Amino acid sequence: MTVTSRSMSSEKLKSPEEVPLQAVSMGDGAGDDGVCLKAKMSLLNGITVIVGSIIGSGIFVSPTGVLKYTGSVNLSLIVWTASGLFSMVGAYCYAELGCMISKSGADYAYIMETFGPFMAFVRLWIECMIVRPCSQAIVALTFSVYVLKPFFPDCQPPDESVRLLAACCILVLTFINCWDVKWATRVQDIFTYAKLLALFIIIFAGTYQLYLGKTEYFTYENTTSEVTSIALSFYSGLFAYNGWNYLNFIIEELKDPIKNLPRAIGISCTLVTVVYVMTNVAFYTTLSPAEVLGSEAVAVTYANQLFGVLAWTIPVFVAMSTFGAVNGILLTSSRLFYAGACEGQMPEILTMIQVQRLTPAPAVLCMALLSLLYLTVSDIFALINYVGFATWLSIGVAVVCIPVLRWTQPNLPRPIKVNLIFPISYIIASILVTVVPMIASPVETGYGCLMIFTSVPVYLAFISWKNKPKFFQNGVANVTRILQKIIFAVPPRRSTGRHN
Repeated sequence: MTVTSRSMSSEKLKSPEEVPLQAVSMGDGAGDDGVCLKAKMSLLNGITVIVGSIIGSGIFVSPTGVLKYTGSVNLSLIVWTASGLFSMVGAYCYAELGCMISKSGADYAYIMETFGPFMAFVRLWIECMIVRPCSQAIVALTFSVYVLKPFFPDCQPPDESVRLLAACCILVLTFINCWDVKWATRVQDIFTYAKLLALFIIIFAGTYQLYLGKTEYFTYENTTSEVTSIALSFYSGLFAYNGWNYLNFIIEELKDPIKNLPRAIGISCTLVTVVYVMTNVAFYTTLSPAEVLGSEAVAVTYANQLFGVLAWTIPVFVAMSTFGAVNGILLTSSRLFYAGACEGQMPEILTMIQVQRLTPAPAVLCMALLSLLYLTVSDIFALINYVGFATWLSIGVAVVCIPVLRWTQPNLPRPIKVNLIFPISYIIASILVTVVPMIASPVETGYGCLMIFTSVPVYLAFISWKNKPKFFQNGVANVTRILQKIIFAVPPRRSTGRHN
């Protein structure tokens, strides 16, 4: 490794005002590229990132939300199918945005480009500080419960044990993601295959039940006629598909993104839609609507009725599924921290790349620490419920970027150009999906809005205010240098983030 005049050397460091933050040029095969995130992910890796991020524990544990609001099995299956198609439309729109603005950070980067730094920061704040670390903590807790369940068959596992195992899960995956992107994608591949295998087993058993004529529950009986309830059923269905946009967060690490991004999105969304619908069909070949609504873990109840002595395999597969989901959240969320820091909206240390492993280790560690912090909160599910609508609102705003950029920046290179009917349809549906829960749950929405508004003073104090006191700037610079030395991380080689 050759070290430039700005490198970490054995020379005594000067004051923060005299020496800029260090950067290293890699001489061991990196050539002039310097330190930056490398494109190591293949098309198959991209598919497993999306599939592994979408399929968590929900389809195994509690696919009851759609049935609860539709009232009938047949209408619930229609909603599952329509939600998958709707997600495909959103993913198709994101394919244009991802190939046009090929920065890590996905909708954060698109909102930044289109609407400026304030709206982008609001999105970044709520996602990085609440939604992503809370989601990771919750999925890690679900993993822990299913791992420990065989040891506590007649009662719930001790809360302390569950949280400790969840912390171990997060720490193990943090090490893997800091060590090598290929390791992280390999973990994602393996556990995605495991969860798909579990679902295919369920689907195969359901297909056999259909062959035996078990179709008595497939009716429109008790179908609701209330528009609000049907809208809420779509909210539950779309929540299950959440994660189709995760590959856009790590697009800088995807090989040949112009070709592989739309392919990965199309293949994975189609696969997940088919698997979700067929899995629900399988459940209803054996379980009545009342049994589905009354079960805490539908897949386990289904396995207990059909698999006999092999029923224990489903909790194992659920644990494997959630382990892969934790990895997917960590892999993609850390890139959101990284993207925000590259735009100057998060501490500069989060832009750093570990010089030996070429991973965004500081961003990975920050995401992990926040998740571990949320493990100490007694009711983290409430936080997710409060700001859940903000996720769909921000995705809708990101899709709005397509017609806006067509008007304001018509000369941007667009390797993929979608028909405007797709983003317009998605925007209208996003408004409905966002507004209906606000009307149905005004108190929770109010708390969520208060959480979102906390981004305003933070933005004014740390982003908008440029002339901060000298002692504050020196303190931040000194802390950044110390962390750089501990992690051995340096700033990346800058890129434009677009394909020309």
